[in-house]
Amino acid sequence: MLWRSGQLLRRFSTARVYYKNKLKLALIGQSLFGQEVYSHLRKEGHRVVGVFTVPDKDGKADPLALAAEKDGIPVFKFPRWRIKGKTIKEVIEAYRSVGAELNVLPFCTQFIPMDVIDCPKHGSIIYHPSILPRHRGASAINWTLILGDKKAGFSIFWADDGLDTGPILLQRECDVEPNDTVDSLYNRFLFPEGIKAMVEAVQLIADGKASRIPQSEEGATYEGIQKKENAKISWDHPAEALHNWIRGHDKVPGAWAEIDNQVVTFYGSSLLSGSVPPGEPLTIKGAEKPGLVTKNGLVLFGNDGKMLIVRNIQFEDGRMIPASKYFSAGEACVVELTDEEKKVAQEIKAIWAGILSNVSAIEDSTDFFKSGASSMDVVRLVEEIRQKCGGLQLQNEDVYMATKFGDFIQMVVRKLRGEDQEEELVVDYVSKDINHMTLKMPHQCFINGQFVDAEDGRTYDTINPTDGSTICKVSYASVADVDKAVAAAKDAFENGEWGRMNARERGRLMYRLADLMEEHQEELATIETIDSGAVYTLALKTHVGMSVQTFRYFAGWCDKIQGSTIPINQARPNRNLTFTKKEPLGICAIIIPWNYPLMMLAWKSAACLAAGNTLVLKPAQVTPLTALKFAELSAKAGFPKGVINIIPGSGGLAGQRLSEHPDIRKLGFTGSTAIGKQIMKSCAVSNLKKVSLELGGKSPLIIFSDCELDKAVRMGMGAVYFNKGENCIAAGRLFVEESIHDEFVHRVVEEIKKMKIGDPLDRSTDHGPQNHKAHLDKLLQYCETGVREGATLVYGGRQIPRPGFFMEPTVFTDVEDHMYLAKEESFGPVMVISKFKNGDIDGVLQQANNTEYGLASGVFTRDINKAMYVSEKLEAGTVFINTYNKTDVAAPFGGVKQSGFGKDLGEEALREYLKTKAVTLEY
Repeated sequence: MLWRSGQLLRRFSTARVYYKNKLKLALIGQSLFGQEVYSHLRKEGHRVVGVFTVPDKDGKADPLALAAEKDGIPVFKFPRWRIKGKTIKEVIEAYRSVGAELNVLPFCTQFIPMDVIDCPKHGSIIYHPSILPRHRGASAINWTLILGDKKAGFSIFWADDGLDTGPILLQRECDVEPNDTVDSLYNRFLFPEGIKAMVEAVQLIADGKASRIPQSEEGATYEGIQKKENAKISWDHPAEALHNWIRGHDKVPGAWAEIDNQVVTFYGSSLLSGSVPPGEPLTIKGAEKPGLVTKNGLVLFGNDGKMLIVRNIQFEDGRMIPASKYFSAGEACVVELTDEEKKVAQEIKAIWAGILSNVSAIEDSTDFFKSGASSMDVVRLVEEIRQKCGGLQLQNEDVYMATKFGDFIQMVVRKLRGEDQEEELVVDYVSKDINHMTLKMPHQCFINGQFVDAEDGRTYDTINPTDGSTICKVSYASVADVDKAVAAAKDAFENGEWGRMNARERGRLMYRLADLMEEHQEELATIETIDSGAVYTLALKTHVGMSVQTFRYFAGWCDKIQGSTIPINQARPNRNLTFTKKEPLGICAIIIPWNYPLMMLAWKSAACLAAGNTLVLKPAQVTPLTALKFAELSAKAGFPKGVINIIPGSGGLAGQRLSEHPDIRKLGFTGSTAIGKQIMKSCAVSNLKKVSLELGGKSPLIIFSDCELDKAVRMGMGAVYFNKGENCIAAGRLFVEESIHDEFVHRVVEEIKKMKIGDPLDRSTDHGPQNHKAHLDKLLQYCETGVREGATLVYGGRQIPRPGFFMEPTVFTDVEDHMYLAKEESFGPVMVISKFKNGDIDGVLQQANNTEYGLASGVFTRDINKAMYVSEKLEAGTVFINTYNKTDVAAPFGGVKQSGFGKDLGEEALREYLKTKAVTLEY
């Protein structure tokens, strides 16, 4: 054990000496690097008095924040430190409150004002991944490779108001190997040695031994972040320089050249020695010598005659293939026909001639449609070929894809040989025997019709909330994976079969998908149960059942999306016709929450697809499995590749990239208000993409004394405890009229005592586990806050002592307007009750509307006039009268105020995924 401890100490420390001098530190930054620096500084005995990091993204904190919060260190998550050049007063006050002696910035993307930088006694130090003063600014590692530096390294410097120009405290360097990449440099040296050096630098300051070496302007450089348009390869350079250029731009933004009149991006470069390998020449615009497509990749030549080789290439449409497959990536080569196939070709030529009677002779170049054929002729062609060519079954779409006779024959021959059969979907299932069935669960990203690992191979565990066990490892999508998915969706929309498909065919595919979902409903419900904690019977009826209904509903809308004609003033003597067209937006992103994983997918994606868009969907990180099973079923239903793409992973990485991506035209999001605001900002700054947001709620439920009390109790409990309270429209606060308040509370508690809490797969269970541990912990804190503020905890408020993330159904009374419980959503099984005076309708309405949220609401009364008056005054997107949680696929759903905007479900949902074009013609 002593030996192992010594190994660890030697690994993370430059000298094994325990120092007496320790500092109070403020850490400002983020990322895994920041987390490691934080952890090792604390191990060395320094006191971290505050951590300043970025706000949570999609509900997930930065790694640095997670580590500090776990240790009980004060964590501040400022979205910014200043406005219009001036430090935000509240921010500087919060910063000064921790009393730091030194600021440590291990990795910081925010601009920190100088009154913060200079505030501590010892000032601030920053890590930078270059040997300053060379490569000041961003992308320093990339420029180290691009410019062919023989040394790489990092600097820790004293912050000043310049651009990485402060005095140097210490530096470290390493050799750059001939085939190093950004990743290899970072993993081999910059990350591990950078952590050690940050710890050493802090100790040097504590001991009064830190250097302040002014940076020289000699050798100083500044290169900005490289853009795609500037990454074009200039071929008049030696092979080593070309190699440096390509590896320095790998993976972002990618070095490129023009081949066959399109941009082709190169990845995975390495220098190649020895003799020229055999291969097929490939002309590259600007290159003096053609490249060679070899079995190992694409060989390129410098102006010195030396070689390099790239492993992968990417086309403009986002397709990435091994460079060795370049010539087999496009159209299939012309095949030589056998004698039997020539007879079939003659039969088909006779059929063409019979249809195209106006054409004197059918040649290879004869175009079916340019020769006068109509859509009815397509049906005739397909049927005659089936009858006269041995039952060969073609689709109408086959004719549209190969309109010239020569291409058509090639297509037919490949089908006869089985070469054009659709690739069988390969799924690397995780199988589990559970709920009297064998679950077969995909766990990889679904991109362009294939299940694939994340590009960097990263995975994460998805957890069963019933017992805390790991269900399986799921691919953790990177930014590169998001970009691939968007490129696939773009190609499917602009160039693929989906963009040409008529509306009824689109509807047919959606009906088929709904049928498959229904066929697999028990499997989907079981996956939903083990991944989200939903009670199985509820998952079967609502999570899955309503998803099936949603797809069928919107499938019926596909061929009913219409524009209109508009009478306008005529420009006499001419006449005008003005009409509108409803068109799809293009590539849409959808980000869904974890409470109804499949149903939220269906609510958004069904409308999106019915409108004719393609989509990239990111399921919640903690509940990805039904979305991936849905992806499998969509492929089996026959959806073309690229139309539906599913990318599991974090909101902070994949979700943020979706909100920023310039090719996405619409983003639909369901989640918290805080994250919704961030997404809306990113969507605006990136490309003004359309946004619809279904956000948080604090839905009021008003129960009057003249209600049907038994029903109000039953429905009120459902309004709070349905789906374990993890329900966006859950009644966040109940207002009960004074004369029935005590009886209502008594009956609710008695009913709670009858509820069975336990295994959600047990058909008799009423209440399952909360979705994940972090959420359970948040709910317990919510209840503690309620007690601390003076609300009366009538029942529950505790975790149930059993494996998994179970919480008691909870009831609070005496909740006053100023309390946290009255203002904030629990998103869990917590009933918050406030009493109101008998007959005070306007008073209780004022209380109910005194919230920034406006998702749903409810009222129970036998008085129809009172019910209608209250429903008119309630500020919410939905009002339930003498019922609750009654949603339907045909009824629009969405909120007002800070509960968001835009609608899911119903005809209105289609408008969220369509654009209107006005056309005026003169005749």
